[in-house]
Amino acid sequence: MKIVITGGAGFIGSNLAEELTKKHEVVIIDDLSTGRAENVEDLDLELVRGNITDPDMFKENFRGVDCVFHQAALPSVQRSIEDPVLANEVNICGTLNVLVAARDADVKKVIYASSSAVYGDMPKLPKREDMKPDPKSPYAVAKLSGEYYCRVFDEIYGLKTVALRYFNVYGPRQDPSSDYAAVIPKFANLCLAGKELTIYGDGAQTRDFTFVRDVVQANVRAMESDATGVFNVATGTRININDLAGMVMGIIGNRVDCVHEVARAGDVRDSLGDISRARAGFGYVPRYGMEDGLKETVKWFMRGA
Repeated sequence: MKIVITGGAGFIGSNLAEELTKKHEVVIIDDLSTGRAENVEDLDLELVRGNITDPDMFKENFRGVDCVFHQAALPSVQRSIEDPVLANEVNICGTLNVLVAARDADVKKVIYASSSAVYGDMPKLPKREDMKPDPKSPYAVAKLSGEYYCRVFDEIYGLKTVALRYFNVYGPRQDPSSDYAAVIPKFANLCLAGKELTIYGDGAQTRDFTFVRDVVQANVRAMESDATGVFNVATGTRININDLAGMVMGIIGNRVDCVHEVARAGDVRDSLGDISRARAGFGYVPRYGMEDGLKETVKWFMRGA
């Protein structure tokens, strides 16, 4: 099969590319604004420099393609709050560009990277796909809009689409240096450097952290199945941020101080995903528990320390 991955030099995209290049012809499209060429430099694929907000760049690159994995995005709640116009342009208009180009090129399937952020801060757990979305940030609004566009293109144009709602993905190649870095790479990087960890709020908030190789597994299974629609990609377990900090310190073997700051706008209190639909739809079963995934992640960060 011929496959395109938008955002393929980024964190999740590059891990997905590593798996897909074992059996398929892969082209990745990335403007390298957050992705890194070195993430894919050892992989047998074609890297096309381009931005998803430019619809013209897809015409040539989608020709003869069987499946598109749309991973490219402005991937940050906090950044979307600071610049909602840019978040709209990239995450909504960019997604529409991908879908239009896929339709016009007769692509068989598009798999869209959505987010658990679409659920908002509803107290009922676990979060299921049939619950009413309640987005609390421009990022979440954009991801939900992308889901609706996927559904409409499936229903009207016959373009098969799958939207995967990722729950707090972590793992190798995640950038710890950005101001918008996710909590696990930031904790790992700071702990390795012997610096204090910042926890927003009281630290009792919980997350369903999902190791990136399980996310890759879900994407590949979604591609290989006849499934369409919306699916959670999670583990069905959760940990609070205080305990996460302790686990990271324990794995690294370095105790550092934790400093609590005011909770950030747009952050949800608790998150836990129900994965029964993905299990039934395409056989997704997470393979990595929290400790195993953290050990793999820390090992990767220690190689670059």
